[in-house]
Amino acid sequence: MNKNYEAIITNKWIVSNRGKKNVVDPHLPYTWLVEKEHTISGEIEDTAIIFLTNSECPFHCLMCDLWKNTTDKPVPVGAIPDQIELALAKIPKVKHVKLYNSGSFFDEKAIPEADYKRIASLLKDFETVIVESHPKLINEKCIRFKDMLKPELQVAIGLEIVQPEILKLLNKKMTLEDFSNAVNFLTKNEIQSRAFILLRPPFLSESEGIYWAKKSIDFAFDAGVECCTVIPVRAGNGAMELLMKSGNFSLPSIYSLETVLEYGISLHTGRVFADVWDLELFSRCNKCIDQRINRITNMNLNQRIEKGITCTCHSSTYLF
Repeated sequence: MNKNYEAIITNKWIVSNRGKKNVVDPHLPYTWLVEKEHTISGEIEDTAIIFLTNSECPFHCLMCDLWKNTTDKPVPVGAIPDQIELALAKIPKVKHVKLYNSGSFFDEKAIPEADYKRIASLLKDFETVIVESHPKLINEKCIRFKDMLKPELQVAIGLEIVQPEILKLLNKKMTLEDFSNAVNFLTKNEIQSRAFILLRPPFLSESEGIYWAKKSIDFAFDAGVECCTVIPVRAGNGAMELLMKSGNFSLPSIYSLETVLEYGISLHTGRVFADVWDLELFSRCNKCIDQRINRITNMNLNQRIEKGITCTCHSSTYLF
């Protein structure tokens, strides 16, 4: 780890190395989709994901690129329900929905509490509603929103990594205690929680990235979460490119993602998923990439370890 970065990585440094935001409309979600997911019940069911347009998250995390589709100012009251209503009119009927807002659902500057009642009404026909939040914003607002909902509420929280020095360098402004306290608060109020786990954030080797991702899964389940999603860290926000150039960050390998996913599933403690967005980025082998993507997708859906992929690239291109 490069100790010099402890003083360099600040909100100002991260923001100053960004590119431009995309043009977004505060009354339109910037996208939506439907994906299959292995549910708590053990079924494989369609889940809608609505990517809401709202103001930028106040926490400027080192690895984050979600700011690209945010507004510079809070959206007006009524805009978020309008976005949800528009997306639901175009999405086929499903049982589960994720509301992702490039930050925290319980951030008042992102989702006004005045909109909760209408949002809850729009979601009344679902079985499950999943939102995301920074652990420091988990509070009584979660309970008030839950009490308005007919579906079950779940909250996804970014644990990221349990290596304390790396977690601090991510500029997330949270501690492991913050995460545990948030999960405990949700559990006591009968709200399920999920954790986002990072695979190989900056300042880690490939083997260290695998080790700490596994440790982070252990910590999350011990804290009481029901589900973990492992996210291979990408570049694309300016700061990460600078860390790549300086040798302090490299993209993790798809083989490492398979390894961590296998570990999580083998625990039989809760559901474990691998993020499958742009998996081609993490492979340098055209011969086996499709097989590996299919394997990861199948393990996500079935929550069972599939037979491994044999390829010469494992020994020649994945360096630990």
